[in-house]
Amino acid sequence: MWGDAIMQAERRSDAGDLLRDVSIEITARDHDKIGLLRGRIPGQTQVSITFLPGEDFESRVLAACRVREAGFVPVPHISARRLGSANELDSFLAALTAKASVDRVLVVAGDIAEPAGPFSDALAVIRSGALARHGISEVGIAGYPEGHPDIPRTTLDRALTDKLEALDAAGQRGWIATQFGFDADPMLRWLEDLRTRTAVPVRVGVAGPASIKALLRFASRCGVGVSAKVMAKYGLSLTHLLGSAGPGPLIEDLRERLEPDVHGDVRLHFYPFGGLEKTADWITNWRRGRP
Repeated sequence: MWGDAIMQAERRSDAGDLLRDVSIEITARDHDKIGLLRGRIPGQTQVSITFLPGEDFESRVLAACRVREAGFVPVPHISARRLGSANELDSFLAALTAKASVDRVLVVAGDIAEPAGPFSDALAVIRSGALARHGISEVGIAGYPEGHPDIPRTTLDRALTDKLEALDAAGQRGWIATQFGFDADPMLRWLEDLRTRTAVPVRVGVAGPASIKALLRFASRCGVGVSAKVMAKYGLSLTHLLGSAGPGPLIEDLRERLEPDVHGDVRLHFYPFGGLEKTADWITNWRRGRP
């Protein structure tokens, strides 16, 4: 009995170092803030670059270059439905690989109702072969532990499997980056179910420190559950909206309950809703034991 307890504790210790290899998200407009990350997060940290409306391709490429120059790994997003043509995708990938030595991207469907061009979803981009032609060896796709407000769970599961199979057929390494959340329970259930189908690495999304109003606003926009019970666990309160909260309670919950044999390779991806510098400082302090 004691041997089993020790082995379980060791497994949890291995899973517990969730900050050993984090990733963080920026927008293309943050290209002039990349220097703030130096000294705050380790070199070669993966830095995702969003594909938002109102940003042009030049700024996205510039952000990727700045990330690479700062000693980090750029991971540009590709929003399938926002691409106007196959040539637009080719030109974007050509610039990313030539100017920023990009070898990995995150492909999402995008949040507009009608595609602007020939790509209706992330699978269409993957199956086009454009990523492989431009030397992209690692491709991330989206995961939804709490579901999607507009897409049934069965459809999400089928799409995820199709994308991973397409990447495998193309000889590319896949991984999953999830929506952010406040509650470890749906994350752990989703991971356990996922491991019956695939062992690919997963980066679980967590919100960096931010005001309670900002966190609730983004949660509502993304369809993330924020019940009174979950809010209390995370340190949020509808009666104290002027405060702020960080991801410490969620990370500690995951640290205690993650088991590699059950949940697989899990790391963290930070969404800096409260600001890039603030999130980077939080990560640094947490790694040093000063939450």
